[in-house]
Amino acid sequence: MMNKTILLVEDNPSDIELTRRALDKSNVANHLVVKEDGAEALKYLFEECGNSTYDDYPALILLDLNLPIVDGMEVLRRVREDPRTKRIPIVVLTTSSEESDIDNSYDLGANAYIRKPVDNDRFIVAINYLGLFWLLINETPYRY
Repeated sequence: MMNKTILLVEDNPSDIELTRRALDKSNVANHLVVKEDGAEALKYLFEECGNSTYDDYPALILLDLNLPIVDGMEVLRRVREDPRTKRIPIVVLTTSSEESDIDNSYDLGANAYIRKPVDNDRFIVAINYLGLFWLLINETPYRY
């Protein structure tokens, strides 16, 4: 699983850097691809990865909801609609605690919904658990 990619869809530079540091501190050695808006994420998934083998798709998507150009809900919807990507684990990682965002994320097929903690130490712990569960413990389908 070390050769698998994590796709982080996040537009806040501070959160991107914090996620990188948290992954490093958690010894998650997977390659991190960062896309700063929903349109870039969809292009990456359906054009860059979409014309290659299943092994080229990310093993995990960390998805913010509040994104420019194409929002996170639309990214989630489109990823779940496509047979090539519908099984990729998606963890919504956002600041929103709105009940409707939580409900809509699960309705659209999110595997988990995590509210970004404001505290850096709590964020590092959350990323550690994410990496441990989704990349080491969880059994993924052989083909997405």
